[in-house]
Amino acid sequence: MLTIGVDTGGTFTDFTFVNGRKTGTYKTLSTPHNPAEAVLSGLRRILAEQIPGATLGDTPMAVVHGSTVATNAILERKGVPTALVTNEGFTDVIEIGRQNRAALYDLHYRRQPHIVPAHMRFGVPGRVTSEGDILEPWDEEAAARAVEEIKASGAESVAVCFLFSFLDPSHEKSMGETLRKLGLPVSLSHEILAEFREFERTSTTVVNAYVSPIMTRYLTALKNGLGQNGERGPGLRIMQSNGGSISADTAMRESVRTILSGPAGGAVGALSLGRAAGFDRLITFDMGGTSTDVSLMDGDLPMTMASSISGYPVKVPMIDIHTVGAGGGSIASRDPGGSLAVGPESAGAAPGPICYGRGGTSVTVTDANLYLGRIVPERFLGGAMSLDAENARLGIEDLARELGLPPTELAEGVLAVANANMERAIRVISVEKGFDPREFTLFSFGGAGGMHCAELAGLLGMTRVLIPVDPGILSATGMLLANVVKDYSRTVMRPAEEFSGGETEAAFAELERDGLDELAAEGVPPEQAVHERFLDMRYKGQSFEIVVPFGPDMIEAFQTMHEQRYGYRNEDKPVEVVNVRLRSLGRSERKPPEPGEMGGEDVPHEARLGKQKAIFQGAALDADILDRTKLKPGNRFSGPAIVTEYTSTIVVPPNVEARVDLLGNLVLDLG
Repeated sequence: MLTIGVDTGGTFTDFTFVNGRKTGTYKTLSTPHNPAEAVLSGLRRILAEQIPGATLGDTPMAVVHGSTVATNAILERKGVPTALVTNEGFTDVIEIGRQNRAALYDLHYRRQPHIVPAHMRFGVPGRVTSEGDILEPWDEEAAARAVEEIKASGAESVAVCFLFSFLDPSHEKSMGETLRKLGLPVSLSHEILAEFREFERTSTTVVNAYVSPIMTRYLTALKNGLGQNGERGPGLRIMQSNGGSISADTAMRESVRTILSGPAGGAVGALSLGRAAGFDRLITFDMGGTSTDVSLMDGDLPMTMASSISGYPVKVPMIDIHTVGAGGGSIASRDPGGSLAVGPESAGAAPGPICYGRGGTSVTVTDANLYLGRIVPERFLGGAMSLDAENARLGIEDLARELGLPPTELAEGVLAVANANMERAIRVISVEKGFDPREFTLFSFGGAGGMHCAELAGLLGMTRVLIPVDPGILSATGMLLANVVKDYSRTVMRPAEEFSGGETEAAFAELERDGLDELAAEGVPPEQAVHERFLDMRYKGQSFEIVVPFGPDMIEAFQTMHEQRYGYRNEDKPVEVVNVRLRSLGRSERKPPEPGEMGGEDVPHEARLGKQKAIFQGAALDADILDRTKLKPGNRFSGPAIVTEYTSTIVVPPNVEARVDLLGNLVLDLG
């Protein structure tokens, strides 16, 4: 069966496919006005090449898709009008939030209006206590009146979040049944996030309600375009923020779980390929056209339960990925103080950098790389996309005159500022969390990552960079390697010393039953299901928890992790279990590539395409141009060199040694 991974980015939409023993890639410009256009266009092209005469609706195939639709809906505040139903007297909890502030010293800071305005929040009687007892009974008449008010409000989606509904969801279920008579999508907090902390639970549920109708429209249109109405239509799965995939139907109901689906695919692919190459302590560096995503992996995917998007807490499991507005399309400009600024605004896919020739007029990082000779115009995107080097040069010169700098100095300055932004991002996920980046391998991917990874590693004192084959489409590749994943949690709030034996098994057994049922609904047979157990633990009195793998020495594991993260342990302080967590997996059948045969150290003649002038630290040097597809395992060379392939360009600076390993990865040695 033809299997295709699709990642929609801000600038490019990437495809990787497997057809029996054949594999391949495709890359096309995104269509921001309607992301499905680029997806369907790419799928048709791949299908036409692989199975001539076949059509989407008549060809069985599997598609795993990473989408930015939910992300953009919340960032751009383009979700649907959403109503919130909560306990009477608690309708403003969602706006009051917590006391922490994003801009503590900004005297002019003003919060944006909430996505659920005050007139769209409705309180109803009925109350469950913190012990799970009914303090105030459910009021059907009051609920019916609230439904009529919601109908008149113009709401297109409803979030329901009652206090302590994770202990007794009966009131939420009753409200949900009443609301569904309106024909509106309803998000119930005990189904989205069955944990304590009413603000975070309400916020997560509201975000889900706000974006789910948008995601439903998109996926429905995509399924129709794929011809998925018939039994022979292709299967469509959606990547989650936690590194696993779910069915399109589940993604429509629980869209909040897809907020970081694209970057999550890259993280999954990086860990899988890094492990295959013998490295599991990685700092991943994914530089695309619009943004850069970085993550630290100390043996496994780093998970976080405390993310936020556009200021709204989203407390579902996500891979811990830090994003900055630095990409190939990041715009260089003169800031109000007269200095050079780069990003976070991006030229995106339309109009894109000047050199794309699509009407762009602002200098970008890609234009600077081209001006400095670090891109081979004839080899960009495998030669499928021509670059306008002349207009890029004129744009660089105009901005240089505006800033009073020589053009070459300006172009190198653009790269230096972008690199500094990305260096800070990596320090956030490493140094600020107690890790020394020098102990890790920089795993570089994304369409623009190869042009910056060596210099970035040098800034961080890192000695090794690993660049996989086809790095520009690794996020799409990771989607094919991803497991089916379902996450569950339940608040228990018990002393760790007492949380053992039958009570522990009972807590996990209920979640595992849910996991088996939902994995079966996702098409995973029971014998392929795997359950991983975790606990959220903290010192009694703390406000934040650490996720600890469940096991006989869980208290010691917590102490060790706390010391690593915060610099101390307190063995005299009581430890408590706050939440139990279950991660139910259906293992992917896709495997990383097998090692090839080691060849000689000399680069083959057919891999050498010539030389071109490239500028490094103000000096114009002759850089070798190499075709990566012709390089063999064992080949070695030194910079300056420009390594070209279909999805990316890799710049090897002077005095940096490079080699090709058994898996075809390019390893840069900065030691």
